Amino acid sequence: MRRELVFLLEERSAKVMLESFLPRILDEQIEFKLIAFEGKQDLEKRMTMRMQGYLNTDARFIVMRDQDSDPDCKALKARLLGKCQDSGKANHALVRIACRELETFYLADLQAVETALGVKGIRSKQQSAKFRNPDYLGSPSHELKVLSKFRYEKISGSREIGRYLQVDNGRSASFRNLVEGIKRLEQELLSL
Repeated sequence: MRRELVFLLEERSAKVMLESFLPRILDEQIEFKLIAFEGKQDLEKRMTMRMQGYLNTDARFIVMRDQDSDPDCKALKARLLGKCQDSGKANHALVRIACRELETFYLADLQAVETALGVKGIRSKQQSAKFRNPDYLGSPSHELKVLSKFRYEKISGSREIGRYLQVDNGRSASFRNLVEGIKRLEQELLSL
């Protein structure tokens, strides 16, 4: 039996962030697989089939998608949960939505951004109203580019920032929910 967490991801930037983040938080008995799709439409179109065809019957799934401009986060999550239900593996799956964009997670941890990108002075902005609760920002990726003096690039930046993200950071509810979900499924797998 393989204790495995399978992540179904909207895009490659989430994959490279998790590649550097997960080894720091998961028990070494837990394997993980990261499946990046070519955007949210591709994810929604193919995720059910990927889950149905997955051979490890003990695997746990986490579907992760940006909210982007979708006006109703709860309806989006319900739609993705319906696709998990269609796969027959809903009991072994979680859906996590990044409020607006993946970059929200980074804006919630400006110390990690400063360290990863080597741009001095970013962490001092964490206490400004804008970055105390970044889940409500309209365009986190744009905010991060400006804040980092355009040093942030989606793939390389995500990989580097993932190395430094604080696991217990609570400034982004969507990041906190992701970490709590990962830990919950990890415990399920360890108890098998």
